[in-house]
Amino acid sequence: MIKLSILDYLQHMINNTLTPEMYTHMQYPTPISQTLGISLKEIGLGTATVQIDTSKEKYGNQQGTIHGGLLCELADAAIGTAHSTFIAEGESFTSVDLKINFYRPVFNAVLTAKASPLQKGKTISHYMCEIFRSDGKLAAMLTSTVMTLTGEKASGR
Repeated sequence: MIKLSILDYLQHMINNTLTPEMYTHMQYPTPISQTLGISLKEIGLGTATVQIDTSKEKYGNQQGTIHGGLLCELADAAIGTAHSTFIAEGESFTSVDLKINFYRPVFNAVLTAKASPLQKGKTISHYMCEIFRSDGKLAAMLTSTVMTLTGEKASGR
């Protein structure tokens, strides 16, 4: 078995070079990303870009646009993936808050969410995530506070 850092594991995942003996201490791809069809497109230390192909038939709300909760989940997936590249074995993390501003409606589109840290701290970090529509226009922007958990606070997660 070959144990990899989360960053190395995710880079192999993107490049389709994972082998059965490669593993990391967190689960990727996540079950929620698999369920919703969110895919990882780019990864770096503290950064992540994820995508989802949406349709109003599958992800629509009562107005016929893509549900805002899906955009929140897409950004949360990007932010969580970005932050996980800082997490060592025995550590965990949790979102403290997430704030979204919607700028444009989304109908049928491939959405791309790009997350990066505004401030990386030992315990508290702040992230920004921009979500772009297929036409390149900004659909939404989010900020989130993430708390890194260590010791017994991280156990059992």
